[in-house]
Parts: sequence; structure tokens; C-alpha cells
Amino acid sequence: MILAPYAARPECSRGRGVAEPAPTYRSEYQRDRDRIIHSAAFRRLEYKTQVFVNHEGDLFRTRLTHSLEVAQIARTIARTLHLNEDLAEAICLAHDLGHTPFGHAGQDALNDCMKPWGGFEHNAQSLRVVDLLEDKYAEFTGLNLTFETREGILKHCSKTRAATMGAVAQRFITGGQPTLEAQVANLADEIAYNNHDIDDGIRAQLLTLDQLRAVPLFARHHDAVLRAYPQAIPKQLRHETVRRIIGTLVGDLTEHSRQRLAQAHPASPDAVRALTEPLVAYSEAIAAESRELKRFLREHLYRHHQVYRVMEKAKRVLRELFEAFMHDPRLLPPQSHAETEAARDEASRARIVADYIAGMTDRFAIDEWERLFDPRRLK
Repeated sequence: MILAPYAARPECSRGRGVAEPAPTYRSEYQRDRDRIIHSAAFRRLEYKTQVFVNHEGDLFRTRLTHSLEVAQIARTIARTLHLNEDLAEAICLAHDLGHTPFGHAGQDALNDCMKPWGGFEHNAQSLRVVDLLEDKYAEFTGLNLTFETREGILKHCSKTRAATMGAVAQRFITGGQPTLEAQVANLADEIAYNNHDIDDGIRAQLLTLDQLRAVPLFARHHDAVLRAYPQAIPKQLRHETVRRIIGTLVGDLTEHSRQRLAQAHPASPDAVRALTEPLVAYSEAIAAESRELKRFLREHLYRHHQVYRVMEKAKRVLRELFEAFMHDPRLLPPQSHAETEAARDEASRARIVADYIAGMTDRFAIDEWERLFDPRRLK
């Protein structure tokens, strides 16, 4: 495939933290993707969820299936815009590696626990995973990914934290944009989670089709499906509607971004970085409809009383684990305990505890809580 001048090229990469010989049969970004897929943190995504706790059902999306869906959407958009598909895919597959168990509720709980020591941000944690916590290679710490993949993983970052992270976080201090591949990955993430949350929410009977018809983007496509397939069963109606919404969002994003790129005509990835606004974007009309869908899901799914009750329990699990490990690090497994013993100060010890908890799957966190606090569990 012929890449556009503004696409990231592996031969022009800003490189890796530790220099390595160039790969023989794949590009630098393919190597990144492969290292991410073979990481322990990636495998753990199978048992981490966003809205539904892992034990609530086998058919709900997990962080792993979500990451695969994001990568599929991003590859389609990147290919159409003549961007680097391999880089976009690598960013998508790595973007949730630092997420806690229990989704956003777990992140909120761990952030509260870590407030005295700089807080907790899952994007920064994803970068910490690939830079430091994956320890399988003998020649370097972490996965030693390229600058461009690491830059794309860091989707959000506070200025305070960015000041400690070097060049990869510089744009959060001075302004500017990441590569177009990272911009594609960012919006592919939004498209995937909004639509799979619709699907999972209906299957969990927390949302109904009638409720969702209050959302113009949903109602328009649902009407089209009803006209085309009046005899369709509910599962088919749901799927046909959701896939049409995804098609509309991807199509609009691709075409509007193509127009913006033609107008701006950046000559290189660095020219993209110098801009103050992203070039990958929806049209105004579809952006408004997408925001309305997000607002609806926030009000009717993420704040649903059944979800709220489960997430409050999940927060308590993580808070109590954090407090127990900070009070007595001997409760940690041997390697983490040894690291806390060698820690230079309380902030370092807290970060080690946060690393351990953030790496847990949903079910492991519940099991660990029971092992520590249920007197009937002796091991």
C-alpha cells in the first residue's frame, strides 16, 4: 500500500529507548504489535471488563475483545486514509493495557487511593506497563516499543504527570497533536465502546430499544432496519442497528477527515504534530449525534442503579486491598513485597502497590480480597 506523505513510516521512526537491529521480515510497527500481543498484560485483558464485572456473563465484551474491535475499526480507517495500519493497530491493541480491574470504577478507586502520591491515570499506566512492568526481555526493560506507538498509547495525561515523562508526553505541556494513526485509534476506541455498550446494555436488559430510540442516531438506523426487515427477531434488530451506526460513524469520520487532510495538506507526521487541532474528526452533525449517544449511555447505562451497586462494591474491593497492602506489605506476593522493601520512600511503595492492583483481573481481585478478608478462606 502507498502511504500518504503525512503517514508514519517505520524507517523514519524516532526509534526505541534501547537501539535494536532492524527486524528482517516485518516493520518496526509490526514488531511493536507482536510484542504487545505476546505480553502478559494483553492476555490479562480477557478477564477485565468495562461496564460488567467478569463473572456476570460470558458473552459481554472484555477489554480484550474491545481492543480487537478497536483495532479492526482503526485499520479500516487508516487504510482508506493511506495511513500506517500497523502503527494504528499496535496503538489500539495496547491502549488499555494499564486499565484496572472493574473498568472505570476501578480506575476511580485507585486514583483516590493514590491521590497523596500523584494519582492514577490508566493511560499513563498503559505506558508504564510497556516501558517498565513487562519484564520478559533480557536486553531491556519493558517492551522497548517505538516512540510513535508509545506516543499513541498516551491518549490523555495531566500536565503534572507529563512533566515527568519526557518527550513522549511533551504535547500535553506545549500543545500539538500525535500522529494521525494515534488520532484514528482515539476515535476508533470511542466508536467501539459506545456501540458495544449499546449491544451489551440491551442484552443485559439494562437498556431497551424503546429507550434508545430517544437517541436520534439510534432511532434513524433502527427505523431503517424495521423497514428493511419487518419480521426480524430482537437479536437481529439490535445487531443490524448497531452495525449501521458503526458504518455511519466510520464513514463520516473517514470522509470528513479526508477533506480536512486535503485542506491542511501536512507534509509529514511532524507537520501534523505541530497543529493545534486534530485532523481526524467527524462532521459537526455526526459529532453532535455521537455526543448525544455518549450522554445517553452515561445517564442510562453507566449510572444505572444495578451497574452503580456493582461498581460501588468493586471500588470497595480495590480500596480495601490498597489499604491492606500499604499497611502491611508482607501481604503482597514475594516479588512485590521485595520491591516495597527496596523502595526509597512511601510514594515509591504506593506506586508498587498500585502496579500490583492495576494488573489484576476482575476475578483475581475478588479472590484476593476474599483471601485477605474472608476468614473462611485460608489460602
